[in-house]
Amino acid sequence: MYKNSWIISRKNMAKNKGSKHHRIPTDLIAPCGMNCRLCYAFEREKNPCPGCRGDDSLKMKSCLTCNIKNCELIAGGTLKICHGCEFLPCTRLKNLDKRYRSKYGMSMLENLKTIEAEGISSFIRKEIEKWSCPECGELLCVHKPACEECGYKWNQAAT
Repeated sequence: MYKNSWIISRKNMAKNKGSKHHRIPTDLIAPCGMNCRLCYAFEREKNPCPGCRGDDSLKMKSCLTCNIKNCELIAGGTLKICHGCEFLPCTRLKNLDKRYRSKYGMSMLENLKTIEAEGISSFIRKEIEKWSCPECGELLCVHKPACEECGYKWNQAAT
């Protein structure tokens, strides 16, 4: 369904900030709709996570036991992303969405709606624009309240 292709977006930043190229492979979009490229585990220097759909041998235990990734439809290969599921939104996904909306300003359900309506390529382009730091152009981490590159504070709710 989705190839392991790269979606490239060029984000024009504020005056004198230049522009950045960000690449997000489609397999970094988790079954729940999370953009794994924005996760702190993907960004860490020691033992970085390959993303929810990546090699399980490189993941933390908590990622291996994820209820959504281990859903019988995802684990069995029927679906790669929840947007095609007849049970959407399931209780697992509603709970995750509620937590991420309140803590990080991100909605898995909105992400899945965008993927379904516009396709994964359009979703990734929008994610790059939405999550690029307005000060330096680097991609923000959804779990951190400030840009790790320049310190720009983007998420006051996470502090």
